[in-house]
Amino acid sequence: MSSATVNPSDQSRALWLSTIAFTVCFAVWTIFAIIGIQIKKDLGLNDTQFGLLVGTPILTGSLIRLILGIWSDQYGGRIVYTFTMLTAAVMTFFLTYAYDYLTFLIAALGVGIAGGSFSVGIAYVAKWYPKEKQGTALGIFGAGNVGAAVTKFAAPVVMVAYGWKSVALIWAAALAVTAVLFFLFTKDDPDLARRRASGAKPEPLSAMMEPLKNIQVWRFSLYYFFVFGAFVALALWLPRYLIGVYGLDIATAGMIGAMYSIPASIFRAYGGHLSDKYGARTIMYWTFIVSVVCTFILSYPPTHYVVEGIRGPVEFSTRMGIIGFIVTAFVLGFFMSLGKAAVYKHIPVYYPDRVGAVGGVVGLVGGLGGFLLPIAFGALNDLTGVWQSCFWLLFAIVAISLIWMHAAIRSMEKQAIGPELTKLPQLPEMQPIHEAKHEGALAGRGAIQDWRPEDPVFWEQEGRAIARRNLWISVPCLLLSFAVWMVWSVVVARLPSVGFAFATEQLFWLAALPGLSGATLRIFYSFMPAMFGGRLWTTLATWSLLIPALGMGMAVQNPNTPYWVFLLLALLCGFGGGNFASSMANISFFFPKAEKGNALAINAGLGNLGVSVVQFVVPLVITSGVFGWLGGMPQTATINGVTSTLWLQNAGFVFVPFIIASAFAAWFGMNDIASMKASFADQAVIFRRRHNWIMCWLYTGTFGSFIGYSAGFPLLTKVLFPEVNALQYAFLGPLVGALARVAAGKACDRIGGGRITFWTFILMCVGVAGILYAIGMKGSPTAFPVFFASFMFLFAMTGVGNASTFQMIPAIMRKEVARLEPGLKGVELTRQSDKEAAAIIGFTSAVAAYGAFFIPKTFGTSIAMTGSAAGALYAFLGFYLISIAVTWWFYTRKGGLLYDIEHGGGPAASAGPAMRPAQ
Repeated sequence: MSSATVNPSDQSRALWLSTIAFTVCFAVWTIFAIIGIQIKKDLGLNDTQFGLLVGTPILTGSLIRLILGIWSDQYGGRIVYTFTMLTAAVMTFFLTYAYDYLTFLIAALGVGIAGGSFSVGIAYVAKWYPKEKQGTALGIFGAGNVGAAVTKFAAPVVMVAYGWKSVALIWAAALAVTAVLFFLFTKDDPDLARRRASGAKPEPLSAMMEPLKNIQVWRFSLYYFFVFGAFVALALWLPRYLIGVYGLDIATAGMIGAMYSIPASIFRAYGGHLSDKYGARTIMYWTFIVSVVCTFILSYPPTHYVVEGIRGPVEFSTRMGIIGFIVTAFVLGFFMSLGKAAVYKHIPVYYPDRVGAVGGVVGLVGGLGGFLLPIAFGALNDLTGVWQSCFWLLFAIVAISLIWMHAAIRSMEKQAIGPELTKLPQLPEMQPIHEAKHEGALAGRGAIQDWRPEDPVFWEQEGRAIARRNLWISVPCLLLSFAVWMVWSVVVARLPSVGFAFATEQLFWLAALPGLSGATLRIFYSFMPAMFGGRLWTTLATWSLLIPALGMGMAVQNPNTPYWVFLLLALLCGFGGGNFASSMANISFFFPKAEKGNALAINAGLGNLGVSVVQFVVPLVITSGVFGWLGGMPQTATINGVTSTLWLQNAGFVFVPFIIASAFAAWFGMNDIASMKASFADQAVIFRRRHNWIMCWLYTGTFGSFIGYSAGFPLLTKVLFPEVNALQYAFLGPLVGALARVAAGKACDRIGGGRITFWTFILMCVGVAGILYAIGMKGSPTAFPVFFASFMFLFAMTGVGNASTFQMIPAIMRKEVARLEPGLKGVELTRQSDKEAAAIIGFTSAVAAYGAFFIPKTFGTSIAMTGSAAGALYAFLGFYLISIAVTWWFYTRKGGLLYDIEHGGGPAASAGPAMRPAQ
């Protein structure tokens, strides 16, 4: 819009009254940062409960931003802003009637409505200013974050003098008065005025939501999760942190906490000005780089060092004083404020008519950071006992954001430059003597440009040999990944015997956490081969296994190693779990449709053997000093009154040489396929495919069960049958499941994955029924044999189901992409369906891998609550019954998607036997 179309006085009044209103709203939104400390004392809350209480208003304010932003676009920001403030004022008043933890949580949900004002104000202010001034205007509005500092300065004084209820009453009254003044002295925005004059109706909700399909909206949401979400989290957490770390009283802690909030708020306006002047991308780079440095400094806990020097021990300590903390927090807050403005600079430029909707979802995700991070801070405190652990998490988030943003920018620049890059020398010092004849002379062979696996002639002459080489290099890399991922399932059961005083619940957490982190990493890993190339990613992913393998080998040698170190190592073991998604997505590109099922079964099945290898090899290598003095000193273990010597560190060290060899093999022996390359945005189309989510459910039932039972079986057996040495049998379950997956590959290609999946789930129900029967006859001499046999049968069925579900995905996508993308024909159709199938294979494996966390955790919870594992098994049985119905309805019944293919009547069926299955 042109600035000439509006009255400058109305424009200025809209901006400044909106900013004042947002300041008051923000003061109310963060009220629990101060009064929550007194409530914590009154109710005797722990840090996790305190974090949830402080974060609950942030949750409401975040979730409500999307709908409030849409209403602002539809009905005008002025009326929605007023309504939001009045509603929040009423809910803040009712806060004074809360009397226990539950009622405080409910009241906190209502107070959080004040935080929704952000998306309303953004939509309202943006419509008063032209594009070249929106950065500055929105920066000024966003400076209303200073309301957090107002609360930190004023609330402690009021609370000390009159109690926390007076704070709530005064803040509610201030918000109500502000709402009335705002409504009286502002006008409707120009767009709404023109729409009313013309009689146009507001656009429907569906039209407002349309931009949310774009991936860039969610990328900006990630950035805002840090620059805004972390700001809110620290604004809430710093008083508690300062009291705990530096022993300050609440008034002083609130004052110093405000010194963080003030620059992070006021300088947001300056960030908008800099974004207008120098460009938003430059400001975002500076924000992330400086934040990485600041969070790293703040992450370092007080440490005492003893260095063995020439003349004896040299001792020194490191500890950040209160002055250093204030300065670093000030710098962090300043650059986070610049980043907030830079992120929102883009939204009114690219979405001028959807500022409320797009700004609402970005603000929603950012606000969720303000809710989730305080809870995470409290949980980290409880788990690690280290105050600085909150900054460990922030460092990880901003480092990931910086790396991802830079990688995306470099990819965009390379695509724009294209062939010009090939004309440059390999090193800049050669540029003065570089000539046309030198172009490409030193370049690597790069990716395979011509890859046609469905062409029989190409496949026989070239393709099969290349595909098989990549498959057989991938297999040991994946096997080692599973080995590292599941090594805790063996090590955890041994920790108490060598002197680690961990409770049973803590041991179940250690067994479950690799599954949680591995599953989460799979979500990202599933897209990486197409983005970076399968060869590079396989190599890096294999090298990453050294971190948990070496770390574990060192940690288990000292019984005084803190529990949080083991938690961290358990999470790092998830590197191995994440590798499965990228490995399967990569291998699926190399083989024709007729051989995909078998190739994926071989890769996954032999890779799954890593679980069995761990459970067979580790009990052997920990009983001898196979590495001599390099492996460290042994530990003394006492099991059932029998004392023995163990080298528990060998559980990690034994895989190190094989990891190194496999990483080199991947780098020098594998290939990239040029047609496989795709950005995350290209692959993100799978999130709109219904069958992606259905297959996530089914593969969770098969692979989620396999990996979950693999993780939980040794410890479950030890708890239910303590007289049995579970570790000597533990490897058999994963072995049976892995071999069953390999054996089922060819059958799935010939019979059809859908039909086999259907019967597999039926037989899995039989296996669970057998385990329940064995638990019911506990104490009988036949109880363990029945228990063990039923579990082996269940493992075998999960292996078959793993192969059959993955065979279904390429067949499903060949039909679905042809239906959904009718403009694609021939090679392009095959290429697109293969890309989507590969991404779905990786993503479903990510979702299913959460079974490695939830199954052991469910067993542990069931035993803790009822004294028996039967409750968990009944829950699994219900899941399998639903899976039977889902498979039949969508795929195997007459009229189901795969019925014609698997019964020889579909067009895709004829393509199956054209190729010989891979051997």
